[in-house]
Amino acid sequence: VQLQASGGGLVQAGGSLRLSCAVSGRTPSTYFMGWFRQAPGKEREFVSTISWTGGSTYYADSVKGRFTISRDNAKNTVYLQMNSLKPEDTAVYYCAARVSSTIATMGVRYHYWGQGTQVTVSS
Repeated sequence: VQLQASGGGLVQAGGSLRLSCAVSGRTPSTYFMGWFRQAPGKEREFVSTISWTGGSTYYADSVKGRFTISRDNAKNTVYLQMNSLKPEDTAVYYCAARVSSTIATMGVRYHYWGQGTQVTVSS
């Protein structure tokens, strides 16, 4: 399974970005997708996750109400719509896949990772 994240960039505070994560290869029949981020000098942190059907989503408190995760299984793509961005959202964002039917917010529970895309929010 290969994951390719894209859509990062430089945006002013209050702006929006949409990240995409394309899944290719031998994709599992059921898997959760998640987004994580890592800012310079900080540990990787959970951002959001979505179930295979898209019916279950979960967000970190720091992004709740501002970020929306979605997926298009026909395109094998997961999205992270980020609105009202803040400078503290600046980080490298990673998408990940978890071959399971249960939710997880810990990175070690995910089996496949993309290469990351940089998001920089200026004040």
